[in-house]
Amino acid sequence: MIPYANVRGNSPVIGYEIEPYRIIVWFKGSKPYSYSYNRAGVRNVEEMKRLAQRGAGLSAFITRNVRYLYD
Repeated sequence: MIPYANVRGNSPVIGYEIEPYRIIVWFKGSKPYSYSYNRAGVRNVEEMKRLAQRGAGLSAFITRNVRYLYD
């Protein structure tokens, strides 16, 4: 797991792991959630990867776009 930078300081995301066709996201006090191309879509997963590496906006993106599309 790579620690999430949490640039803005208010994210519940604590870490992530990037794989070729999915991203796994860890939230505070919760289990990891896997978002794959198959369930969340290629564009969404690639945007989540970008936001994770940037360290900002990942949780908001998940809430707005892929909330229940985890594997």
